[in-house]
Amino acid sequence: MLAERIDALLPQTQCRRCGFDGCRPYAEALAHGESALNRCPPGGRAVIAQLAALLGRPELPLDSDCGQEGPQLMAVIDEQVCIGCARCLDDCPTDAIVGARKRMHSVIAEDCSGCELCLPSCPVDCIHMVALATPPHSAPQREPRAVRYRRLYDSRRARLARSQADRRDALRASLAQDGASAD
Repeated sequence: MLAERIDALLPQTQCRRCGFDGCRPYAEALAHGESALNRCPPGGRAVIAQLAALLGRPELPLDSDCGQEGPQLMAVIDEQVCIGCARCLDDCPTDAIVGARKRMHSVIAEDCSGCELCLPSCPVDCIHMVALATPPHSAPQREPRAVRYRRLYDSRRARLARSQADRRDALRASLAQDGASAD
C-alpha cells in the first residue's frame, strides 16, 4: 500500500507540524494526493527528496508555515521547577515522559521524538528542547529512530484504547448492576 511506503519514509516524530494528527494521517493524505510533500520539518530536505522520488512529484522547498528544518531535538525537564502537574504525560506521543502527579517528571531520552507537543501544556515552563549531538537524519540514525518512535507511538495508542475499553466496560457493568438493583 502506498500510504505504508510513505509512512516508512517519515521520521515518526508525530509532531503534527504538517497539519495532520501524526505521520500516518499525513502519509495517507499524500497517498491520496490531498497534501503537498513538503510539510515535514523533522524530515526536512532528505525526506522531501525521498517522497518526491516515491510519488513521482517534483521536490519542493520545505513549507515554512510548518516550521523550519533543524537538528533532532529532545525534551529536558528542569526537575527543580517541575510541579508534577502531569499535563505533559497526556501530550507525549511516545510515552517518553514519566512521573506521577505531584511528583517530579523525567524524560526517557531515547524515547523522546522531539515533537515539542509537551511544551504548551507545561504551566511552569520547565520543559526545554535541546539539540541532540548526532545529525537528525543521517542514514544510519534516522531509520532506527523512526522505527522505535513508530513502535512506541503504536504501543501508546493500543494502551490508551485498552484503557478506554476498560472504562467503558466498567461503566456498562456499573449501569447493569444499578439497573438490576432497581428491580
